[in-house]
Amino acid sequence: MERHDWGVVQGKPVERFILGQAGKIQMGITNYGAAITSLWAPDRQGNLGDVVLGYDSLQAYKECTRSLGVIVGRHANRIEGASFSLNGRTYQLAANNGPNHIHGGPRGFGKAIWRPTVVKGRDGDALQLSYFSPHGEEGYPGNLQVRVTYDLTQEGDLWIDYWAQTDQDTVVNLTNHAYFNLAGYGLILDHKLQLFADFYTPINEQSLPIGEIRMVENTPLDFRTLTPIGAMIDTDHEQLRFGQGYDHNWVIREEKQGLNQAARVEHQASGRVLEVFTTKPGIQFYSGNFLDGIQGKGGISYPKRSGFCLETQYFPNSLRYSHFPSAILQAGEIYAHSTMYRFSVLD
Repeated sequence: MERHDWGVVQGKPVERFILGQAGKIQMGITNYGAAITSLWAPDRQGNLGDVVLGYDSLQAYKECTRSLGVIVGRHANRIEGASFSLNGRTYQLAANNGPNHIHGGPRGFGKAIWRPTVVKGRDGDALQLSYFSPHGEEGYPGNLQVRVTYDLTQEGDLWIDYWAQTDQDTVVNLTNHAYFNLAGYGLILDHKLQLFADFYTPINEQSLPIGEIRMVENTPLDFRTLTPIGAMIDTDHEQLRFGQGYDHNWVIREEKQGLNQAARVEHQASGRVLEVFTTKPGIQFYSGNFLDGIQGKGGISYPKRSGFCLETQYFPNSLRYSHFPSAILQAGEIYAHSTMYRFSVLD
């Protein structure tokens, strides 16, 4: 593992780490926001390409409002009315998505400086990033210890292992917010997506799940077989109008305890394949509808729908609906989840 000084934020050092081997799958991570800054994966000819959106400088990450590559928390995605009730008390959060709360607040974990430690991974060094979130930070109760471990295997599997513990009942829903583009640049509408889900959680005009769980059958949200992302994205359908494209949570088929496959993405021109496996119950597929031409790495522009997110998670707005999987973490309990992104090429 390589590590390089990348600057200073609030008097604290920021570093950039390189995992993997030259000529093979390799990734960059910074302890600012625990962000994935690059991920180089081979195409079918063995040529490496960077398949995640990001920036060249620390300053750009500081100014970023799109959560590119960062860990979001305490609670990923949306909380209705920017408040929740727990143990008879109401907690007010920042309204940073209209009247609602999103991704843990305007600072959240994506603007935090994490403490890096090199640890033993599955077949080599892994990077563990730790953060202490004090009681009251962004309005959340409880002192929360968080650890996220990035572990890149030689076979091309990127494991993200999440761990958290609190001294007071709180809510925790952690995910990574990487934007992928298996071509490296351009629009992602020709990527073929498969979601291992028969149901999704419909949203309202504020992109908030309304408590229902609907079948994907006979809707443009049916990705049970490989389907180009662009095939139905502009269909005149209420859910796509509300999200301005895809920005929805799918209910992953729980075929066994532990890790289940959630998604598969293929890009025919490059031959690259991305598969997602997770212990989480849901996955948010976001088609980059609000990217607006920001300048990314190498001066490349990231226009609308030039990256997609596959965020493994508890369901958004789950604090409003008792029949959704619970994001409540009780004092003394352990929050432990894993997500694995597998990279390969088509035959």
